[in-house]
Amino acid sequence: MTAKKTFSLVKPTLDTPFHVDFDWWQNNERNWRIHLRSVMCAEHQETFVAWQGDDMIDWIDPETAEVKVVDGMLHTLMSHCALAPEFLTARTSLVESVFRVFLVNGNRPMTSRELAQELARPEMTILKTLAGVRVYRGIRPCSE
Repeated sequence: MTAKKTFSLVKPTLDTPFHVDFDWWQNNERNWRIHLRSVMCAEHQETFVAWQGDDMIDWIDPETAEVKVVDGMLHTLMSHCALAPEFLTARTSLVESVFRVFLVNGNRPMTSRELAQELARPEMTILKTLAGVRVYRGIRPCSE
């Protein structure tokens, strides 16, 4: 049994960093792999049709040369599909745009201010959306 993560009850601000909490996805959304596959490029959607949910691969960190075991589907999405120009467009919804920005940047934590600059959307709208009671696409404030 895994322990549930607890998060601070402090209200997030424009400078609070957020990220995609993939543990949240696994614990709250049974179809998270379906969603991940749906945002992949056509080539990899086809490749991952028969993908077994938790298949892990060895990946070498280009900065440290450390070998890490990572989720194969998520790694492919973040290292290839998310880099395509059509992955993130002006017509993409706010929540989906934020989710995709995190995929593009390797899930590096970002504040509402940074997300606003990246997406050309109002920072307060982003903050109000992400800091509400409902968790969208696993986007949560980073835990300390």
